Amino acid sequence: MMTDIGTVFWKEQKELLSQKGTRGRLGVLMFVLVFGIFLPLEMGRSWIESPMVLLYWVWVPLFLVSTVIADAFAGERERHTLETLLASRLPDRAILLGKMFGGIGYSWGLTLLSLVLGLVTVNLTHGDGTMLMFSPLVGLAILVLSLLGAGLAAGTGVVVSLRASTVRQAQQTLSVSILMLLFVPVLGAQALPLRWKVSLVQLFAEMGVTTSVIGAIFALVLVNLGLFLWALARFKRARLILD
Repeated sequence: MMTDIGTVFWKEQKELLSQKGTRGRLGVLMFVLVFGIFLPLEMGRSWIESPMVLLYWVWVPLFLVSTVIADAFAGERERHTLETLLASRLPDRAILLGKMFGGIGYSWGLTLLSLVLGLVTVNLTHGDGTMLMFSPLVGLAILVLSLLGAGLAAGTGVVVSLRASTVRQAQQTLSVSILMLLFVPVLGAQALPLRWKVSLVQLFAEMGVTTSVIGAIFALVLVNLGLFLWALARFKRARLILD
């Protein structure tokens, strides 16, 4: 099973890196330069010290996955290679997980590269002779939350891509889905009465950073698991071939 997943995973990596323009190696270079050098230079020490950094490193891999995962099945359908893939001996779960892990590995790898490069940039330009580093809790939270953020986008993207007839259609649907996932809770919170908002702020303040991070991780794990089970339920090989 792991070998089959690895086969699909490496196939996805080669296809992603062989693409031309802003979706290929040029896009990788541009992303690393912006998020690994330019933004850290602009933000300075706050790139490491601001509490908002946790939200940032969840959003970055989520954004990266959303730019490529729509191609997972819709792209195969457009290139007329989906039938060949589905006719192979690879089990359904291996294909599905390989596609998802391909998008996650691509985005998380670029995120970690940008994270390390950003640390180097800030230390060289704003360190003043001292070593600037995330706290152990924040550093671990960044690693876990960024991985789960990538998984959130990958699961959503695969569910959308399974039924989309074109990559453009999948990208449009995925963009709307991710916007809903991100902004509906925010808009819903803004619509709450003032006293409820104050109570929520007090609750998070009492919980503290550690408890809040653990809660966010637990919630994202449940959502990721639910998306994978949903994708697995929608993955019907015979129906995909007929589509």
